This record gives sequence, C-alpha cells and structure tokens, in this order.
Amino acid sequence: MENKPVTFQFISEPTDVNFGGNVHGGSVMKWIDQVGYACASNWSGTYCVTVYVGGIRFYQPIKIGEIVKLESKVILTGNSSMHISIDVFSRNVKEKQFEKKTHCIIVFVAVDENGKAMEVPKWIPTTEKELQMEQYAKKLMNLRKDIEDEMKPFL
Repeated sequence: MENKPVTFQFISEPTDVNFGGNVHGGSVMKWIDQVGYACASNWSGTYCVTVYVGGIRFYQPIKIGEIVKLESKVILTGNSSMHISIDVFSRNVKEKQFEKKTHCIIVFVAVDENGKAMEVPKWIPTTEKELQMEQYAKKLMNLRKDIEDEMKPFL
C-alpha cells in the first residue's frame, strides 16, 4: 500500500486569532487532528479515533492571513493503531518559501461501527528517511509508557 502524505492548505482567518494577534494554538491543534484523521482514515479505510497527541512543538507563531500548510504521513502501524507525523508550515502570501511552525505525532486507532478496534494495513518503511521516522515513533512510544507510569498515581 502506498503511503502518500495527506496535505491541507488554506489561509488563516481572523476567527483563528488569539489575544496576542496570532493564530490560537487551539486552532492549530484542531487542524492537526483533522489532517491526522484524514491520513489515518485514508490508510485504514475506516473511521478512526484519536488516542494520543504528543509532544506538540510550536516553533513560531502563525500570523493571520498567512497561507497554512499541514502535511501528515503514517510513520508506524500497530495492529489497529497508526502513528501519524504532522508538520505545520506557513508563509506570507508574498513569500514563496514555507517555514515550519509546528510538529507533532498523533496516534489514531481504527474502529468498527461498535467502536471496537480493528486491524489496519501494515506500513513498511522503504527509504532511509522512513526508517528514521519509524524509529522516532518507536522511541516516542517507549517514552509515553514511562510518562503513563509516572501519571498513574494521579489518575
């Protein structure tokens, strides 16, 4: 199965603004979830639910009126889970180059009509970059296990 990136592109709007005059982080997080869902549902061919969003890193603010581009790609699959890498870029309409503004990994699980997890096609990396991204996802998965153990007494 071919792992084509899913890309969204649009202009940030005044309704996305925060009190500082930039795009609200919550708006960026919503876009991340949407492009991640599109990628996961394309890969699995079914409805998916978000089970984890981790390590969202906001590098620079996105200004209102900039062109925003989100790129998502499967970087690891489990039995029913898909780890999706998402990068968020933006640029002034007068510029040619996009700048990376945000990065994160989001995990989705494919579910049936009863909400029960279902199997997804296996993703197999074929390039050096894909192998690196798969290793990155595995490292983050191990770190999440440590974080979950630390959180248990507080849940």
